[in-house]
Amino acid sequence: MNRSVVRRGVLVAAAAVLAIMALGIGVTVALGRPVGRAPTNAVGTRVPVATTPAALAVRILPAGRAAINPTTPIVVQSPVGTVQSVTVANVVTGTAVHGVLSQDRTTWTSTEPLGYGSSYRIDATAIMGDGATARRTETLTTLSPVAQAYPSMIPAPDQSDVGVGQPIVVRFDKAVTDRVAAEKALQVTAKPRQSGSWYWMSSKEVHYRPRNYWEPGSTVTLNARLYGVDLGDGAYGQTDRTETFRVHDAWIAKADGATKTMQIFDNGELVKTIPISLGAPGFPTQSGPHVISNKQPSIIMDSCTFGICKGQPGYYRERVSLNERISNDGEFVHSAPWSVGQQGNSNVSHGCVNLSPANAQWFYDHFGLGDVVEITNSGGTPLPVWDTYGDWTLTWPQWQAGSAL
Repeated sequence: MNRSVVRRGVLVAAAAVLAIMALGIGVTVALGRPVGRAPTNAVGTRVPVATTPAALAVRILPAGRAAINPTTPIVVQSPVGTVQSVTVANVVTGTAVHGVLSQDRTTWTSTEPLGYGSSYRIDATAIMGDGATARRTETLTTLSPVAQAYPSMIPAPDQSDVGVGQPIVVRFDKAVTDRVAAEKALQVTAKPRQSGSWYWMSSKEVHYRPRNYWEPGSTVTLNARLYGVDLGDGAYGQTDRTETFRVHDAWIAKADGATKTMQIFDNGELVKTIPISLGAPGFPTQSGPHVISNKQPSIIMDSCTFGICKGQPGYYRERVSLNERISNDGEFVHSAPWSVGQQGNSNVSHGCVNLSPANAQWFYDHFGLGDVVEITNSGGTPLPVWDTYGDWTLTWPQWQAGSAL
């Protein structure tokens, strides 16, 4: 192209701009686009319009088109003015997202998490130092997990008062492959303060216990901040959950297979000694600390559940009263009127701790969820750690080795 033609074009454009300025027509930029005549109000007075591009006058974070984690806060800033208004809403449902404005009115920040797999429209307005207005609109999208893992908890919300042996249990309905991320999201606070650690029973279950039994009178809170946490293989935490429970007196029963007696301690003080019968030599009671996980006034016990079925020697199916479960292997502390004659002198049960009806009633009235039954000299193997709740059979270093952190 002829250079003289280019120069003439530039001169013509410049002349046009000078002519416009001479006529008093302002050239401004709002929303990043040129605007012709400055707007006026009802009485004809000009209203200032931002001369700064909206992308600079109003900043929306996070920036970019990538799907964001729903826990990432949305931030609206005005580096050259103050934020006048911000509206954030779900594109489909219209549900508003709440937020707060900083004291200097330069930054708005959302205060609640977003939903998975959702889009949100952000409409923001800022006022510049000269009174001009800048507006900006953006749309953000959140990530869509392959799966969402829900955390069930023990103690359950209705079990606010437990014994000193009660572990905290979190059970996921989806496998967790990033155990480090999961543990970091599971925060336990105890008052008074006590050291504790998590132990993974499986990819779906993790337990927490202190180094020693909980201190009587403790208040324990679990904050499971799992929503938005990547648990591995595309699974994310489905929700946050919080639970608080109180630890009552230290009720500990010490059942001795050698003496055939059980000593009952309340906060370390011996309050009762009762005769018992543990498992017979062919069915020894498992040894070590057991924790009561359930209690029922009446259940039917069937030997077929552990392999002795109808027609076989030793088969039984009986309704049994005053039952407190101490393992998932069918071990209970319960009333056994049929073995009162052997209680205190021989072990004849199929692994349970047999008590007389009167002693069973006393035990049932004083012992509950989380209370401890320590069994010694039974001839049985130690209660497995995975058995509800064999947590206390491990030494503290062994327990700590089960943590991912």
